[in-house]
Amino acid sequence: MRATHRRLLALLGITAAVPLAESLALVLLGFIPAEGLAPQVTAVWPYDSYHDMRWLLVYHNTWLLFGAGLLTLIALRGVLTAAIVNLAWPTHTPRPPYRDLLLRNVGVAAFGAVLVLPYAAYSIGASVVSLSWFLFAALGPMIVLAPFLQRMSVGRAWWRGLPSAELVGWSLLDFAVITVLGGLVWRTPDVWTPLVTAAAGALNGLLWRQTVRAAVLQRRVRWRQVPVVPIVVVLALAVPLASQALSQPGKQANTFTPPIFTRPLPPRVPYAVILLAGHDSAYDGRPAADPNVELFSYVGLDSDARPLPYRPEATHRSLDSSAQLLAAQVEAVHRRTGRQIALVGQSEGVMVARTYLRDRPNSPVRALAMFSPLVRAGRTYYPPPEANTGWGLAAGWLLRVMFKVTTIGNRAASTPDEPFIRSLLDGAPFYRYQTLCPIPGVRVIAFLPTVSAAEAPPGQTFKIPVVEVPTFHARVIGRVGANDVLIDFLAGATINRPRREFRPLQQLADAWHAPSLAIQLNPVWRPTAPPGPPFSQARFCSNP
Repeated sequence: MRATHRRLLALLGITAAVPLAESLALVLLGFIPAEGLAPQVTAVWPYDSYHDMRWLLVYHNTWLLFGAGLLTLIALRGVLTAAIVNLAWPTHTPRPPYRDLLLRNVGVAAFGAVLVLPYAAYSIGASVVSLSWFLFAALGPMIVLAPFLQRMSVGRAWWRGLPSAELVGWSLLDFAVITVLGGLVWRTPDVWTPLVTAAAGALNGLLWRQTVRAAVLQRRVRWRQVPVVPIVVVLALAVPLASQALSQPGKQANTFTPPIFTRPLPPRVPYAVILLAGHDSAYDGRPAADPNVELFSYVGLDSDARPLPYRPEATHRSLDSSAQLLAAQVEAVHRRTGRQIALVGQSEGVMVARTYLRDRPNSPVRALAMFSPLVRAGRTYYPPPEANTGWGLAAGWLLRVMFKVTTIGNRAASTPDEPFIRSLLDGAPFYRYQTLCPIPGVRVIAFLPTVSAAEAPPGQTFKIPVVEVPTFHARVIGRVGANDVLIDFLAGATINRPRREFRPLQQLADAWHAPSLAIQLNPVWRPTAPPGPPFSQARFCSNP
């Protein structure tokens, strides 16, 4: 009995000490947004590998550093997992020699790193464009894979048969606990963060103990001779790729027709309104119901200063070039109507409007309504394909390969290096810190779908009015209630409608984001970086 207690204490000590060390380092660096990741360093597989690969994909700038970091993390992860499994092994069950466990778990770590890398790369993509779709595409397959693969550390026949219901239950609990612990660690004041992280690590130890026990003691294995795990791995790898292929734009002639486009403006609205559709939208050139409303064209104006039709691929252009087209359209609408201008943008359209207003402080625009803005884009980086060095070098190539596979035969498909994406990467200091900030001389409001809570780490205090709506990205503007609020805003009303669940959901999602790249570390960002320590919240809404 004493030996059992000693083993349990040793297990809890190891699983608590490693997160404690990471948490202390993050607190000393002031790296607050990444504190929610620390408990995962001793989480049950594959979430521990997901933790490692996200850090590696963000913080390497040469192939040599990536390769050395990958091998080092595999070795350390193998040693750590072997020690944890050894201590978590059921007391009255024969345990393999430690050497066998070590060799097995180094192999598991290597397999896990290779398997998890594509999902970790998707988390990098989520941080670049601030879209939760990439995050969900990474997490979903791992949740499915976890109970199938958590037998790897303990037995030779792990790749055949179905896991037990008990193992599936513990695996789902692992995910839930990691999510809650990440939010709890982030909410904790810095002085208590290491202690709470250590407690979270100890809880990981208990979960390891139960998971290993469930895997070792599984007596009845359904489909014992069927190679279930290879099949599930292939299917799980195909999920994000298939989802990306299915999300490609269709052949619609006009994809952006909110009520403000199809109905006349009420007399109480004093502005002429320009609507800016999002990424992969299309426009057939039809006019709006009201002559004081126009849709922004991503290809410019015709000889009569009217917006030209465009196809989805036209939205892939750089934000600076789109902002130049918007400048011409704003001037044309202002001359034609004699009214001041209100911009109503969705997703990429918001970023075009913000880029335009960043560079033109004396424009005739006096109001901006942002629907589903990319809240904290540009938190990570990868260099252009011709570069041999640069932060996130391997992440960029992983994303290129995955996008290439999903877009075979589609020449108009989005790519990780299209001008729009490179605009977010290269202009990250502005898009990361300034998107939801006041603009002198312009009335501003942001309509945030609930899913935006999962699209960016917590920490930013909104300094503009927000309307938070329980829906998905780019699904706000067509809702009846949101349209009424938009009209009230354009008519001059002051509106601010945050929802209680938004902040807690944002904190719960914190554990699954990739760590942000330090703004001063990237030479591409230094000239336009706002002042302050590398990870300081004081950078929000401050000028460079």
